Amino acid sequence: MKIIVLSLLVLICCGFTVKQSLFIVPKKWPKPVYDFSQNELSENKIELGKQLFYDPILSADNKISCASCHSPYTAFTHIDHALSHGIHDSIGTRNSPTLFNLAWQKKFMWDGAIVNLDMQALAPISHPAEMGSSINLVVKKLSASAKYKQLFFNAFQDSSITGQQTLKAIAQFMVTLVSANSKYDRVKNGKEKFSISEANGYKLFKKNCNSCHTEPLFTNENFENNGLAVDPQLNDFGRWKITHLAKDSLLFKVPSLRNIAYTAPYMHDGRFKKLSQVINYYMMGIVQQKTLSKQLSKGVYFTSNEKIELLSFLNTLTDKEFISNPKFLPPPIQK
Repeated sequence: MKIIVLSLLVLICCGFTVKQSLFIVPKKWPKPVYDFSQNELSENKIELGKQLFYDPILSADNKISCASCHSPYTAFTHIDHALSHGIHDSIGTRNSPTLFNLAWQKKFMWDGAIVNLDMQALAPISHPAEMGSSINLVVKKLSASAKYKQLFFNAFQDSSITGQQTLKAIAQFMVTLVSANSKYDRVKNGKEKFSISEANGYKLFKKNCNSCHTEPLFTNENFENNGLAVDPQLNDFGRWKITHLAKDSLLFKVPSLRNIAYTAPYMHDGRFKKLSQVINYYMMGIVQQKTLSKQLSKGVYFTSNEKIELLSFLNTLTDKEFISNPKFLPPPIQK
């Protein structure tokens, strides 16, 4: 029996009734912040969003899809290079964030530039180093497709295609990407037990990491400066780019640690290839900066054995069911 359950037949969220079969809230999790009343879920809209997510038609050269940087097999991120790649072999400026448990997030992107999931896809579509397109061009191409005319009719009872419908359909697919069936979750729900090493690692995690990577989402959804030296080529100052406030310099969104075993490389610029490197960084590499998070002002220390135990616990956050869920995998290729 799956641990993801509802205590009621429906979820009441933001004043809207969400069918159990379309969105489920894991046991003991907080209420989602996504406003379902503004984008009513339906099977046909989710299916349309999935088709769009995996279709390179969204890009100017018809070669880059959302899944190009957000592969379902690696918890909806990429792992073969540090920075995102886009059309014409363009290289972006940041590592792609993971896409799961988005219904609990208020801001998106490493710098929080997007504040509404229903509009999130517009950013990569229009970014010159990602998809290099525009929503108007996307709508034009979709409108010329008999396949999409039918899919949009199924979803919206109207074969005329709009940019708003396109973005909301993609958001519907993304909001269903819930990952909550790791060993950690099964332990918390009394289905399994940690090994001794995992249990010790969990204690270390709660003592040293939980203030930023807060359970059960394993992020506090805040923006923090974790003391990384600025890459002189990227010259990325994080949230400052959005707010231009000195207090936001070098602040980046705290990523979830769920599925972290799948999602290397790490950090906003993908500078670390291994989790062990990340742990070593927090022990010896933090740069003292004006906006450095207070939690990191004194650094952390782990013995060799403690590092092994911490890694053991972090591996319990792996959700194998999530990356193999047929609902999230690419649709069959139509001949």
